[in-house]
Amino acid sequence: MKAWKQFARGVIAILWCGMCSAALWAQEQSDDKPKPAARVLLPLPDLNGNQQDDEQGSQTMQPDRGPVGGVQAGTLGTSEIRHSYWVTGLQYGNSTQTNSVSTTATTGGWSTANYASGNLSLLEAWGHSLLGANYSGGGSFSSDSGSTQYHQLSSAWQLDGRRWQALIVEQLSYLPQSSFGFGGTTGLAVPGISGALAAPLPGLQQVFVPGQSVLSAIGPRYSSSSGAQLTYGVSRRGAFTAAVVYGLLRFSNSGNVSNDTEILNAAYNYAVSRKNSIGVIYRFTAYHFPGNPQALGDQLFEFMYARRVTGRLALGGGSGFFSGSRTDELSANLGWPLSRAWTGSLNLGYARNSTIVTLKALSSPTYTSWITGAGLNRPLGRSMRFSLGYQAVIQSSNGVICNTPACQTTQISHQIQTSIQWNAPPQVLR
Repeated sequence: MKAWKQFARGVIAILWCGMCSAALWAQEQSDDKPKPAARVLLPLPDLNGNQQDDEQGSQTMQPDRGPVGGVQAGTLGTSEIRHSYWVTGLQYGNSTQTNSVSTTATTGGWSTANYASGNLSLLEAWGHSLLGANYSGGGSFSSDSGSTQYHQLSSAWQLDGRRWQALIVEQLSYLPQSSFGFGGTTGLAVPGISGALAAPLPGLQQVFVPGQSVLSAIGPRYSSSSGAQLTYGVSRRGAFTAAVVYGLLRFSNSGNVSNDTEILNAAYNYAVSRKNSIGVIYRFTAYHFPGNPQALGDQLFEFMYARRVTGRLALGGGSGFFSGSRTDELSANLGWPLSRAWTGSLNLGYARNSTIVTLKALSSPTYTSWITGAGLNRPLGRSMRFSLGYQAVIQSSNGVICNTPACQTTQISHQIQTSIQWNAPPQVLR
């Protein structure tokens, strides 16, 4: 009951900010009638196999309309859809690495992991709503930790009304290692079909997904995040947003800390201009750890600024090792065309985790993880796609890390990753 009272106070503060803003602009906006909701816009699938032209930006991009204070991650924009469709495919991936910091390796040196999966992407769009799903699933075969399953699912349903918008998002994964840096710049980390046929869906911001950035938490694990959001426009520029998100993280191996999270998010969003938006956010998060009586609560007020340059730029738990942690995390991805066929990409990730609860052996353990990599990818004809990448994974701690044969305070893993994906012709639904 106390948690709900705290959240209610935060919502009241958000409403007060929004009403003050609406009052200041009331006279200016008094003659403006609400505009009807626009048709849901998503990328046009390449039904003729001309993937190269589509990926060079031949389609007209529409800006991301998601609320800046919402739970979904910012995107580079979308282009108009002309067909609803579904498409299947197959994928093979290989990761060769040295000194793994996130597996149960029993020997040092190089190891290799192979991934074979089936892919499915579905996109159904109506005048003011859409339903989409991306799934990849199969087997993983590692030379140092045996075989396991591999599954990833991302789905979303969105409905646009005249003044309001509803969004339901589900993200589910079962991976043999941490999702932080998994797959590098290849298509292994992204569920569904890659390239022009991919069904781009609104995904959750990283803050709403259970953290997995302490790479010493080893072994297979499954993670789930479910979110529901409602946005209501109170003026031409302003809108209120309320959302709930539930997440969980479970490990197959003993010795890791599982967790559940419940998040309540409320915000007032204001469009300063066509490209710039601001938001005032209140968020309450509850952390629970199965089998552990400890529970943590966290609440914050946040000011958000976003600038969206369509097609070019969008800014906008415990990690399995601690019963709650203080986490600083940053990730960035950059892609650009090198030629008509080849595309280059860079990725960078940083995370620092420190414990909230004091442990017996170490008063305040911290773990810092760095990931940096680069890759190349290109289509091979109309139905195949190839990618190649390199990634360095670095984890350091103020204590020793002993999940590999040599205990040390810093571990570095070099990874070479390849992926080949084939897709069947897309099947048009309407």
